[in-house]
Amino acid sequence: MYSMMTVVAWGLYGIFLHSGQVSMGDPINGRYKAFLFVGLAYFLTAVIAPIGVLVANGASWHFPVKGMAWSLLAGVVGAAGAFGVLLAFGARGTPSVVMSIVFAGAPVVNALVSLIQHPPHGGWGALRWQFITGILMAALGGCLVTLYKPAQSPGLHPSLPHAVSVESAPK
Repeated sequence: MYSMMTVVAWGLYGIFLHSGQVSMGDPINGRYKAFLFVGLAYFLTAVIAPIGVLVANGASWHFPVKGMAWSLLAGVVGAAGAFGVLLAFGARGTPSVVMSIVFAGAPVVNALVSLIQHPPHGGWGALRWQFITGILMAALGGCLVTLYKPAQSPGLHPSLPHAVSVESAPK
């Protein structure tokens, strides 16, 4: 259930973020303006809401340094990923292509780093072939999307500035 909630939320993230960037009406700075509001949303959902839950649960306000450091690092890489998505949109990437590549590549990175940090019982040789095949298929999916992405419509990408023409002043 919770995984499906995440699938739906992250599945909508890219297209909503792209819509926010384009709707800013600023082809040069729209992505940065959109990112500002992503940060505001993170503040509301990742700062205000947990404080409320911790208070309601009467939780201890003791935070081990190691837990804080890993959690802060997770937030930084998550925000860097969101910023990377905006930069990809600004480089004429479309939500269908950018997010497909992101969500094909992210599980591969996660699996490799997780296995390095927490090796499986019995070592790497204990990994089942189905797991390895799944990771390879995810990587192949990202490659296929990159190589065979649909052509963009002939109109100018809405997140980029229109070409400026300079005419000679009348003499």
